[in-house]
Amino acid sequence: MIETIQTATKPVRTPRRGGFSTAFLALELRRMLRNRRTMIFTLIMPPVFFVIFGLQGGNRDQSFGSGNITGYIMVSMALYGALLATTSGGAMVAVERSHGWTRQLRLTPLRPVAYVATKVAVAMSLGLVAVTTVFVVGACCGASLTPVAWVACFLLAWVCSLVFAAFGLLMGYLLPSENVMQLLGPGLAMLSFAGGLFFPIHGWFATVSKVLPTYGVATLVRTPFGDTGAGTIALAVVNVVAWTVVFVVGAAALFRRDTDR
Repeated sequence: MIETIQTATKPVRTPRRGGFSTAFLALELRRMLRNRRTMIFTLIMPPVFFVIFGLQGGNRDQSFGSGNITGYIMVSMALYGALLATTSGGAMVAVERSHGWTRQLRLTPLRPVAYVATKVAVAMSLGLVAVTTVFVVGACCGASLTPVAWVACFLLAWVCSLVFAAFGLLMGYLLPSENVMQLLGPGLAMLSFAGGLFFPIHGWFATVSKVLPTYGVATLVRTPFGDTGAGTIALAVVNVVAWTVVFVVGAAALFRRDTDR
């Protein structure tokens, strides 16, 4: 009888790394890759847009900074694909919440921090695939950059998309809908246009665009082309850091509210 009581009151061990495991990460990646709508949005549309706009006229023959216009458009579309990928990766939490999957996970040793880390890792993995896809297509279609710019633009497009992984998590808790990406897709497209991701903007609209999250990442990713000044880069860094804090704090607050129910 005493042994039974001791066994019943034995404290539950906290799993290592909060329950984070490569097996769970692999499961989440497979679930994401099976989503055809997400694959179309993130892996097909950006390369298609690049081919449509990047190969028009004499773009391959017109220089731009340290490369050509085709390379400039390639980098822009790679970043756009990464934004779509990381946002959708984070926003899938909305589907999981509607299906009760997150409630089931609370019955496992998986800790909230490990769950969020897994979602971000999945989003960034999908973003890496999106950037790679566009860069491969661009390399085969005449995009021209210096060797340093190829590497720098690739890494910046991927790393800067982390901002939108946090954005996707935030939206996933704000929009409890299975069609979350049908809402976020057009929203990201408008943010990309307004932030100067698809083409340079001028006048008063260029001033307004500096407060948008897409402005900061677009400016930093294009820095290797050599067309940005120190002041512009500093403003872009402030933009990215500020929006990252807003999205992370907002997602964390909504996550705590959700788990406290």
